[in-house]
Amino acid sequence: MRICVVALGKIGLPLAVQFARKGHQVIGADVDERVVADVNAGREPFPGEADLGLYLGETVGAGLLSATTDTTAAVAESDAVVVVVPLFVDETGTPDFGWMDAATRSIAAGLRRGTLVSYETTLPVGTTRDRWAPMLEEGSGLTAGGDFHVVFSPERVLTGRVFADLRRYPKLVGGIDGDSALHGVDFYEQVLDFDERPDMTRPNGVWDLGSAEAAELAKLAETTYRDVNIGLANQFARYADKVGVDVNEVIEACNTQPYSHIHKPGIAVGGHCIPVYPRMYLWNDPDATVVRSARDANTAMPEYAVGLLADAYGDLTGAGVLVLGAAYRGGVKETAFSGVFPAVEALRERGAVPYVSDPMYTVAELQALGLPPHRDEPVTAAIVQADHAAYRALGPADLPGVKVLVDGRRITEPDRWAGVERIVIGGPTRPPAEGSPAR
Repeated sequence: MRICVVALGKIGLPLAVQFARKGHQVIGADVDERVVADVNAGREPFPGEADLGLYLGETVGAGLLSATTDTTAAVAESDAVVVVVPLFVDETGTPDFGWMDAATRSIAAGLRRGTLVSYETTLPVGTTRDRWAPMLEEGSGLTAGGDFHVVFSPERVLTGRVFADLRRYPKLVGGIDGDSALHGVDFYEQVLDFDERPDMTRPNGVWDLGSAEAAELAKLAETTYRDVNIGLANQFARYADKVGVDVNEVIEACNTQPYSHIHKPGIAVGGHCIPVYPRMYLWNDPDATVVRSARDANTAMPEYAVGLLADAYGDLTGAGVLVLGAAYRGGVKETAFSGVFPAVEALRERGAVPYVSDPMYTVAELQALGLPPHRDEPVTAAIVQADHAAYRALGPADLPGVKVLVDGRRITEPDRWAGVERIVIGGPTRPPAEGSPAR
């Protein structure tokens, strides 16, 4: 097949490479000229994706993958179009369709009869049928479901391990009509391979969910579940702090029972997905009180962590406080909705002088993000915001002068912090009660 992938970001480019590795002719379309130049040269435009550099070089070198800034021309040459353009929501949960609208109009201008258009960007329920299909019809003069086919098929991968996740998880597809669904299933069966999953009741592979709306809801539901679960874990952690128990031990005990799957609490929920898609769900279903409460609980955690620091340290006015980790999670160079931003703001509101360091970011990069980089200024307190593996080896010698450490991710080793008050979210924050086993 001839395939066009629209938007060569951290999901779109690995997808394009995957399709090319299956022997198809792929052209990636992106508005960023630098990204297009990098891809055409076989260079990774961004670091951190396992095997991407190797596979990109192989597919470009074999003439199976190229890139362009002309989306319309690329679509005109393609049998299938996969759209992975970002969709953002504001703090109220209102989607900003600007980039997606522009991309869809460019696709429509090059659309031919018989082409499959698959949207993989996470969307509010109903968007594929009610917004994109009419826009494609208007721009092409063709009929959706008759002249061309439209499906929604959510990406279900994590950056850093996209190729492994593409094999591991079923590919969900929902069409605007039965014929579109058939074309969508056939397409993905030709471009993906799947691991055996004996833990599932259905064979791993491409699953037709029956409608675009069902596929849209599946993506929102699986991500919102994680946010709600983390919100519950954070509520348990805050209560554990009040009563002086270790919430991790409680959660470990609970999860030995097969119907309990409590997630880990922590200082923040970041990334492009978990903090965003629940808001998108709420845009569809504003009466979802459980979803809203969980989102509020998770949003409050950076301020809560700073409050734990202040309770232990005392007045933070003028105190130098180092926030360890700008990334939203360990090992990934990405700051989307990272807890670093609200943590820095909460420190400033308490009069502290915050600094940020991260082994994955240079001083210039932190400055470009609006974060105050640490240049060895004296600090007397620290907060671990990202669970970078390197932080396991940290000790007082690495942070001279630090009297209080709040580890928001439980990544540091407690035995290394003798002489420093080390606090974790979810306790224990006080000695065991008399008669309890010492820990």
